[in-house]
Amino acid sequence: MDGLENAVLNDTSDCLFEPTCVGGTTIRNRLALAPMTRQRSSLDGVPTDLNVEYYRQRASAGLLVSEGIYPSPMGKGYLFTPGLHSDAHTAGWRRVTDAVHDAGGTIFGQIMHVGRLSDPLMLDGAQPVAPSAVRPDPTARHYTINCPRPKRPYPEPRALTHAEVLGVIDAFGDCAARARQAGFDGVEIHAASGYLPMQFLSTNTNLRTDEWGGSVPRRTAFLLACVDSMTAATSADFVAVKLSPGWTFHNVFDDDAIATYTHAVRELSKRGIAYLQLGDYGVGWDVYGTLRPLFDGPAMFVAGFSRPSAAAAVQAGHADMIGIGQAYIANPDLAERYRQGWALNRPEVATYYTQGEEGYTDYPVFARSDPGRLQSVDAAPTPISAETTG
Repeated sequence: MDGLENAVLNDTSDCLFEPTCVGGTTIRNRLALAPMTRQRSSLDGVPTDLNVEYYRQRASAGLLVSEGIYPSPMGKGYLFTPGLHSDAHTAGWRRVTDAVHDAGGTIFGQIMHVGRLSDPLMLDGAQPVAPSAVRPDPTARHYTINCPRPKRPYPEPRALTHAEVLGVIDAFGDCAARARQAGFDGVEIHAASGYLPMQFLSTNTNLRTDEWGGSVPRRTAFLLACVDSMTAATSADFVAVKLSPGWTFHNVFDDDAIATYTHAVRELSKRGIAYLQLGDYGVGWDVYGTLRPLFDGPAMFVAGFSRPSAAAAVQAGHADMIGIGQAYIANPDLAERYRQGWALNRPEVATYYTQGEEGYTDYPVFARSDPGRLQSVDAAPTPISAETTG
């Protein structure tokens, strides 16, 4: 590409570097580090020095969204993932947020309860919990690249009692309060990818006949109650939500996803939350076009964006932010590379879930990159299914 062509691309991507307001914070650009499980915390869920350095390196993003954080012991689904339900967790995350803020960044913590996608080996022998006792497909292999979870079929979960549902909702609220104590600028509820809130939303995993299941409003009630619990503990502009409408990852299905998510997004819009993250994973209907007009607030689009497609979505006024995953794994200085049109490091897929600095904090900035390992700044993400979803 000659200089003129690159200048044209930079002009069209200028919109990515305009500031905007998210919750109570002004962020410097429209690029977000998408939430991605990376499994570098301690076994007891306390963030490590590696976590501190990883997020500090990427603080030039407009917004960092952390990997999934379990809000209670029963929410844990993977080894080496972080929690936020103890004083040690809070202190560990304070080290991360301080490093990000010292570097001029903004960070939200993603709160992720896996529900039925856990294993007794992760839960001190306890049976995983879910809206209903519906076992995930025992033949499914959703992760294939070094994911540290038991290499055996998912067990059948136990249906939460009404009182236990209320307890989980309270745990989300308590976790939000701890997130504020830990210095996060906000929290994002992970209501996507087949985890617990999406299990309540989906017709094949929620067979309840009480106030938490059946009709669209009742299946949506758990997510909205978690939002309300977290906002009561903090504030509405401290809380965001991630949705992957209609996606069947982790064996969740909805008889009428458009009806479910239309209702959910309208209700979320009434609550004045910090932002809504939407992912379109090729579900056969226009997720962004259908749902974005229903939400009166900032929206982040995520899933498969490159620099040109990110700029197009922002320039058209559809998205306020774009969540970038794999390119941010490999390029801690991605915002500057996008701004300058500099080539990108290639991500090493095999190291996504290893437990050391390799493939985590050892990716170089552009000035130190090996020219032989670079790809176009406008390269599309590596297609690897959903294995980096956090």
